[in-house]
Amino acid sequence: MRRLTLALGGVLAAAATTLGVSAPATAQETAAVYVVHGIPDTPVDVYVDGARLLDDFQPGSPAGPVDVPSGPHDVALFPADAADGSGQPLLSATQEVPGGGNVTLVAHLTEAGQPTVTPFVNDVSQVPAGQARLVVRHTAAAPAVDVLAGGSPVISGLANPGEKALQVPAGTVSAAVAAAGTTEPVIGPADLELKEGTATFVHAIGSLDAKNLSLVAVTVDGLHNPTG
Repeated sequence: MRRLTLALGGVLAAAATTLGVSAPATAQETAAVYVVHGIPDTPVDVYVDGARLLDDFQPGSPAGPVDVPSGPHDVALFPADAADGSGQPLLSATQEVPGGGNVTLVAHLTEAGQPTVTPFVNDVSQVPAGQARLVVRHTAAAPAVDVLAGGSPVISGLANPGEKALQVPAGTVSAAVAAAGTTEPVIGPADLELKEGTATFVHAIGSLDAKNLSLVAVTVDGLHNPTG
């Protein structure tokens, strides 16, 4: 089960109906799409192909999944108080959604602090028994970073908009993010509960200069490998 509140589930179900993203009779291939809002201090309405998908989407929030037809889609972010997507969007992009995949669209800041949208393909392949998958994504206005566990780097030199995957024993992991080559945390330490058979995608968001760096996680479960 993916983490969703009932209220959010209702919003996304309504949006899916509006966008016509349920599988048609021709069985067009679809993808599961998540959205992460990583632009600080900017509540937005999210539109896909001209229809509102998310209303008053708050920074630091994840949403999804929604089944979306494969192919290119126009994504636009408007101020949360804009009427019906009118006026100039804060950010717009055309994103390709691969059929049969699992994708996260991240609205975030580049290393230089400019807003952008980056698509990431989520690895939701099976995970060996007793293990969990941890994927760290650098989507913050900050230089390259190291990810530390127990004070030692387990990921080194991760730059925006890069990602790095680890397979780790299931359990609670205490991790911190530091500037590359240093050990002084700029985020955390934070405890991550990594359950067996899950994939957790952690996004570093915000701005180092503005001192509002934080983490947003999306977890997909049910990935156990029954053969170990």
